Amino acid sequence: MKALFKPGPQAGFELVDRPEPEPGFGEVKIKVLTTGICGTDLHIQAWDDWAEGSVTSPLIPGHEFYGEVVAAGPGVRDVQIGNRVSGEGHIVCGTCRNCRAGRRQMCIRTISVGVQRDGAFAEYVVIPETNVWVHTDPKVTPELGAIFDPFGNAVHTALSFPLVGEDVLITGAGPIGLMAIAVVRHAGARKVAVTDVSASRLELAKKMGADMVVDVSQTRVAEAQRQLDLAEGFDIGLEMSGRGSALQAMIDNMTHGGRIALLGLPAEDISIDWAKVVTHMLTLKGIYGREMFETWYAMSAMLSSSPALHQAISSVITDVLPAAEWQRGFDIARHGEGGKVVLDWTRI
Repeated sequence: MKALFKPGPQAGFELVDRPEPEPGFGEVKIKVLTTGICGTDLHIQAWDDWAEGSVTSPLIPGHEFYGEVVAAGPGVRDVQIGNRVSGEGHIVCGTCRNCRAGRRQMCIRTISVGVQRDGAFAEYVVIPETNVWVHTDPKVTPELGAIFDPFGNAVHTALSFPLVGEDVLITGAGPIGLMAIAVVRHAGARKVAVTDVSASRLELAKKMGADMVVDVSQTRVAEAQRQLDLAEGFDIGLEMSGRGSALQAMIDNMTHGGRIALLGLPAEDISIDWAKVVTHMLTLKGIYGREMFETWYAMSAMLSSSPALHQAISSVITDVLPAAEWQRGFDIARHGEGGKVVLDWTRI
């Protein structure tokens, strides 16, 4: 099969022939139709400090995908050959305290598809049946199915706190931040402000339903608070950028008792005004991945019940390229001016 492959601990990928994987006990084999390019994949391609410390090579990367089940190993009970599916990329142990308590997203032994085991930038991928999400809604296209993983990040982050009637600040208008705008709108937020430094992404944020967008290279978040007539600050903060300055500005503009969900991974230490966190009684909650599998049920239900949300999330996909043009897709994603980039593995 054709696959993007990292043969060793160095920068770059190769599109090469690799042996087709075969499912073991409790696993299924999936013919990959589409894949999304994630920030994690950019780190692995560049082989930066994070990748060097986290990634097992040789490796086929890729963890955002949609495909068709073509084979099942012994012990598979519910997933059927022919099912159209996406995959939960975090494979858990099942026996640690959190797994036993039903909090699998907090497993202490998590292994990630496309990071510590071969992933989906290939014609076929094998994952455990327990990680397969079967799509029953025919309106989920291969392109939309490819981004269920990052959509799940947005849903998990956005729904961390009640949103009805709340004023929300989202820092970072990348693909997950853009999807979060649509989710908080769907969930009943009152005012939504979004920050970034990319004019094109801020324009996308407007189309997703933001009441105000802020280019923080030119305007302070406090100005958004003033223009939206928020006398006491934002109720809910969703930090998607991983930038220290974004979190600092968010903390400065929260109402007392405000709640912040943090998804963005910082690349460096962040100085936080902990006195303000304490005296303003702020809640900071870290978010990693998706809740297994409550987030998956929530996003499938929301998409099937709301044509407007379905359209909004689908519109985050701005580029669909043949897998043969993977390098161009990675270049577009790394440039960071558009939405989600999807590779079509039926065209290689």
